[in-house]
Amino acid sequence: MIVFAFVVVVLAVSYGFGWFSCGYRREGLLLLALGTLVFAPTFAAHVAAQGAPAAGLPDLVGALKATPGCLGVETARTSSGKQVIFAWFEDKKAALAWYYSETHLAVMKRFAPPSPPGQPTRAPLADVPDDGTPILAIASLTPIDPSQAAAGAPPFSQIAIELYRPLPGGLALGGRFAPATVKVPGLRIIPSPQAPQEKK
Repeated sequence: MIVFAFVVVVLAVSYGFGWFSCGYRREGLLLLALGTLVFAPTFAAHVAAQGAPAAGLPDLVGALKATPGCLGVETARTSSGKQVIFAWFEDKKAALAWYYSETHLAVMKRFAPPSPPGQPTRAPLADVPDDGTPILAIASLTPIDPSQAAAGAPPFSQIAIELYRPLPGGLALGGRFAPATVKVPGLRIIPSPQAPQEKK
């Protein structure tokens, strides 16, 4: 079941990003592999909740956090039912460190189809400037009840991997959503007001 879910995700995302067409196969692979890695715990938890084994999956979120230059990882569930993972990288070099990490390459080797001979490839993140700016990767997935899915359909209605960079400005009172190590120009950081002391 878990392997089938991964294969479905691989095929669906690779098709959506033009995996089988020329030019963007390499970037499609990067996004596909990132999506596969960050959502592996979601699928594993879903299967485990139904009493099935998790097929020896590694702690992929933990591996992501251990990647040099990964500044932090957050997970969330939105009011619309999306399961979301936020991963902050120090810069393009750090994002590529994750791409070329042992865990990431092992999962790509396991689930990604081989490259067609003679097909042109592009370097991962070829269009992302290498200027030291942090990168936020947001992976989102909307699972569906397997009992309501059509036979052979993927166990989700939506999946996306999106990349963002911080804009100048903003305000943080008593803390931030992003890790404190994410540099944001012009961000105003205000300490949290302390609770009033009780009179003795």
